[in-house]
Amino acid sequence: MRKGAVGNVGVGIADGIGLVAREEGCADDFILTVETGPIGGITSQGIAFGANVNTRAILDMTSQFDFYHGGGLDVCYLSFAEVDQHGNVGVHKFNGKIMGTGGFIDISATSKKIIFCGTLTAGSLKTEIADGKLHIVQEGRVNKFIRELPEITFSGKIALERGLDVRYITERAVFTLKEDGLHLIEIAPGVDLQKDILDKMDFTPVISPELKLMD
Repeated sequence: MRKGAVGNVGVGIADGIGLVAREEGCADDFILTVETGPIGGITSQGIAFGANVNTRAILDMTSQFDFYHGGGLDVCYLSFAEVDQHGNVGVHKFNGKIMGTGGFIDISATSKKIIFCGTLTAGSLKTEIADGKLHIVQEGRVNKFIRELPEITFSGKIALERGLDVRYITERAVFTLKEDGLHLIEIAPGVDLQKDILDKMDFTPVISPELKLMD
């Protein structure tokens, strides 16, 4: 995120963005907002999500969405449930259950850059970091990167038509969206490309010739 940028942080794994920014000492370089109204400060996590600490201002929710709809967001950080080979994202219906979209559509449809955050697999996934490397202690039972989404919440096709920069960041791999689908551009130190990433996806992404390690 560039200096002075205005971003949105969504619920779920993405809600830790503000805390990481504080730990890295760059929280004052940009402004994070939440759809409930806070502008600036550090986003809260978990059940307290929606209430920022040390906010610069608080708007009512309708005014916050007016700001979003008007193109005020430079970047957004949103959690994902499932991603398919076309870069489409699903959050409103999975495992046969309808969860709803919240502000996801409004935010992803108006932000200039979109960062999706999540894990590559789900269901009892356990990881740990040791000696600067990621270790998969227990693999998740469910692949979250599937061939085709049954229902689309975010359209990769429309994002490409708008010329957006779209990234998908997981604990072990980073992807970017291009015309020919998802490109794998980074992998975490300590993971095996085939066993820990490609074998845990229902499709094969384009592997960047400049594939590098995640920082």
